[in-house]
Amino acid sequence: MAGLLAVGAKAPNFRLPRDGGGTVGLKDFAGGKLVIYFYPRAGTAGCTRESVDFNCLQRQFQNADTSILGVSADAVPAQDRFRDAHGLGFPLLSDESKTMLQAYGVWAKKHLYGRIFMGIVRTTYLIDGNGRIAKVWPRVKVAGHAAEVLAAARSL
Repeated sequence: MAGLLAVGAKAPNFRLPRDGGGTVGLKDFAGGKLVIYFYPRAGTAGCTRESVDFNCLQRQFQNADTSILGVSADAVPAQDRFRDAHGLGFPLLSDESKTMLQAYGVWAKKHLYGRIFMGIVRTTYLIDGNGRIAKVWPRVKVAGHAAEVLAAARSL
């Protein structure tokens, strides 16, 4: 597993299936800022809170010329159910192959109750209009996180 991307690094390209059908790629956001938040599993408490918080601030992100993407290893049907259950208004990408997760350094060993396993480490990237990493939030704590990311996006 590669480590997290450094500030200033070029964001790795991707194209993945999304909720509702179709695909989304990095090039679709060229020239604008982009928040990519990686979450472990659709429908879990922390992932739901994080996604709802980003959704509540979506208009403010748009006003800051910033798009939002959520990414997990969940299949598209699970992403569809998650979107519908919480009225999410931004794309949720499905990376079942874990290609993007590995490229962004968020697929890693995790420890829970003495068990070691591979999984997604909750991480957020802010990518600037030139496709470079502007800020990284590793091992995200959900409370207040979306507002912190919005403040960073506004400052770019």
